Amino acid sequence: MARKKREPEAKPAAGWITTFSDLMNLLLCFFVLLFSMSTVDAEKFQMVIASLQSSLSIMPAGSMSIGEGEMVGNGISQLPNIDVYFETSSGEDGDSQGGKTEETETETDVAEQYKEQALSESEQMAEQIEQQIEAGGLQNQVEVDFNAEYVKLTLNGAILFDSAKANIREDAQPLIAKIGTILENYDSNVIEIEGHTDNVPIHSSKYENNNVLSMYRALSVADFIRDNTTLDPALIKSSGRGEYVPVADNTTEEGRARNRRVEIKVYNSYNSGGATE
Repeated sequence: MARKKREPEAKPAAGWITTFSDLMNLLLCFFVLLFSMSTVDAEKFQMVIASLQSSLSIMPAGSMSIGEGEMVGNGISQLPNIDVYFETSSGEDGDSQGGKTEETETETDVAEQYKEQALSESEQMAEQIEQQIEAGGLQNQVEVDFNAEYVKLTLNGAILFDSAKANIREDAQPLIAKIGTILENYDSNVIEIEGHTDNVPIHSSKYENNNVLSMYRALSVADFIRDNTTLDPALIKSSGRGEYVPVADNTTEEGRARNRRVEIKVYNSYNSGGATE
């Protein structure tokens, strides 16, 4: 009997084996890349945290970038506080801003020195003006005061004007003339003349209220000084302040009399710059 030949077993296709090998190689490369990328990122992140820690000093030394159960250890929990750090650094804790506190202190010192010099000049001017007022016998009619900006001469409005009027009384014109002579010693300084009233409403067809009346009274004094002195008219200003800057109680007759006044302010050289611009 003829022996039946055994059929050969089917062999796996070479193409399938190649595909599987390629897939495994690709997977291996993929995981190697993931591992290498994660390692690089961790190192870079650790370097960033170390840089922040050394420059900002807000993270405790020794904290790890990855580990200790938290991302970036203790440091990452303080990252939301960076804005607070910068706010305090730029404000009260200015030492960490590279000398800003020193600059601020220098500016403050310069401003204080400037103010002291201006105040000293005003004081000298006030002493000179007081001496000239006493020499002219005007000490009972003019009050002198000063600050870091100007010397102020205060004249009682009742001496200068009739009630509800803005024309200078004839018997008061010699007083203004003497004051003008004193002011000529300060021909480079700004001179501002302010009119003030009490709070009693006026009833006049010419001046509708105290604001207008005070403005015209100041203008009358300013014009008189312009016309009777050698002062530069451009350096003389006038304004009406009405009842809004009282120096005494308007509920009493004495207080209202003090509030009805004209103030002549002679600015020192530190505060007279750019007056004609």
